[in-house]
Amino acid sequence: MILTSAYCLIIASLASQIVDIFIKFKIKLSVFLNIAAIVTLLLELIRRSILIKYIAITNTYEALIFYSLSIILATTIYQATSKKDFSRYITFIGTIIAFITLSLSSTPLADNSITPPIPALRSNWLLAHVALSFIGESFLAVGFAAAIFYLATKDEEKKVYIEKIIKNSISVGYPIFTIGALLFGAIWAKNAWGRYWGWDPKETFALITFLVYTLYLHLRIIAKTKIKTTVIISVFGFLLTIFTFLGVNLLLPGLHSY
Repeated sequence: MILTSAYCLIIASLASQIVDIFIKFKIKLSVFLNIAAIVTLLLELIRRSILIKYIAITNTYEALIFYSLSIILATTIYQATSKKDFSRYITFIGTIIAFITLSLSSTPLADNSITPPIPALRSNWLLAHVALSFIGESFLAVGFAAAIFYLATKDEEKKVYIEKIIKNSISVGYPIFTIGALLFGAIWAKNAWGRYWGWDPKETFALITFLVYTLYLHLRIIAKTKIKTTVIISVFGFLLTIFTFLGVNLLLPGLHSY
């Protein structure tokens, strides 16, 4: 019931944003709808946490909810603070990403049964690993939304500002993702499996994702490479985050349960 309410709020937000594209309103109704969706998703995670007596980001279902919440939050922060007229397009793309992510929680990919986590998953290092990974990726999602709009528009003046959004979003998301996915992930792996690194498929693709975004920042900030090239690399980087999260479990199963 709670999750259904979140779906409805996000759909209403998308509808509001579509109307806002054609009719410019001074008050951004979608901001309030997104905030309501964030609160609703948070309530669902709190409900599950109470039932399992642990913070509920211990399986794919809960991770998808947390990731969707994080994307909506990052998108809403951008939407509320941006004064550029065309920011509504980037916000719209970001909200679609959040909706798709949340929709996956209702598919066979995610078991929504409420089960207390096994002892190996009852670790503060795991919580930090998972939470920071998704928070970092939520900012990368904003960068991805901006990159899609950059590639779609032909207005060179807009592209200059959009590219700054891409760089700034990645500059925020990259270190958070790195600390969460790689550093805290390695510490948790040592506690759970007795080693920091084992070339598990998910570990390997997290490292590849890190290297792709490292390449982006190097080419963008240091090498001053052609902007369109770095934008395409940023798109590839975000698609890798999605594959690392969901695709690896389907195609390259390893020690990670999600």
